[in-house]
Amino acid sequence: MVTDPGRGFEPATGDGADVPGGRREAGLRTAYEGLLQIRRLVNGPAGAGVPAPWEVARPARAVALVLEAAGITPSAVDEEGRRTRTGYRVAAAGAGRVEVTWVGPPGGGAAGEEQERLTACAAALEELGWVCLLYRGPRGRRFLEVEAPR
Repeated sequence: MVTDPGRGFEPATGDGADVPGGRREAGLRTAYEGLLQIRRLVNGPAGAGVPAPWEVARPARAVALVLEAAGITPSAVDEEGRRTRTGYRVAAAGAGRVEVTWVGPPGGGAAGEEQERLTACAAALEELGWVCLLYRGPRGRRFLEVEAPR
């Protein structure tokens, strides 16, 4: 995910190619500061801790932006879709919910890190008003379910 002049900054969801820093870091800073400014304008001065309507309408994009801005590493894939880096993966889960998982290349140790890393993801998201619940899936892997407060 890169900055596209026609679309703006695309936060890393963990399903894209590994993108080096440089201009990306500047775009990330600008996008995150924009998110906070929109919250202040829409929700009032004390509203920076509550997701704005545009975030609620695009929760996967908003959650990915918060995680990347918090300095948490996104996963990455190569051209064939194989995982090349361990990190978070954000995916829409339906009905305004997002699922955050901790994934990586086979044998890379992602499963052993997931509770600690997903707890860090939850802390970053909860600080900005998102509601996070940590679950254990059918194969014993943990995941976060994230949604805006009701």
